[in-house]
Amino acid sequence: MIHIIRNSIPNLFTLLNLFFGFLSVMYSALGDYKNAAILILIGMMLDSMDGRIARMLNVESDLGKELDSLADIVTFGVAPAMMAYYSYFSDFGIFGMAISGLFPLFGAYRLARFNINAVKSSQHYFTGVPITAGGGLLTLLTLFHGKMPAIILPIAFFVICYLMVSTIKIPSLKDIPLPKYGIIITLFLGYAIYIVFKKEQHRFPYFIYVAIPLYVAFISYQLVRIKRSGPKK
Repeated sequence: MIHIIRNSIPNLFTLLNLFFGFLSVMYSALGDYKNAAILILIGMMLDSMDGRIARMLNVESDLGKELDSLADIVTFGVAPAMMAYYSYFSDFGIFGMAISGLFPLFGAYRLARFNINAVKSSQHYFTGVPITAGGGLLTLLTLFHGKMPAIILPIAFFVICYLMVSTIKIPSLKDIPLPKYGIIITLFLGYAIYIVFKKEQHRFPYFIYVAIPLYVAFISYQLVRIKRSGPKK
């Protein structure tokens, strides 16, 4: 029984990642882009935790890897694309729908290519921008597109699509003792904390009050654990 529970813990984090991606899509459909972005932020937190938890518990599995890819397509492919569609591309009708759909398509191709090349690829770089980073960046740009020239969002949209399927080498930062995608997550955290404490607490889901302390505690635990174990030889 304990073994089954241990095996299920990382997959639970992955499934929660997918669930928050779905909720983000719902908030985008309602025109609530701040909450949609916050839910993608929480998905990024969970995505950066599930693999590490699996390694900590020594319960890595092929099922977990497949679930992770499926969750990433929803949370970092479909959800950011829906934000971009409802906030900008919807003005172009069915053409805007077709354009928005490109993002999860490119992201899915990038994930499939990564999965089949994961064994032989270098641990020091990614080939193309990971869908998590691409989706996070598109989410940020969509959230603030009203404060920028309108042309920036569509240009960034196509650039990110290209970068995901490109063969450009992107440093993986795996040697840095922090969860991956730390820069984007840190930007999200800063923004989330700002809006939560800007007398707008009632507008945001209670998930954020649990997710941020949980993630900060997880990072702190990682740093303490690495410090105690000492540098790798």
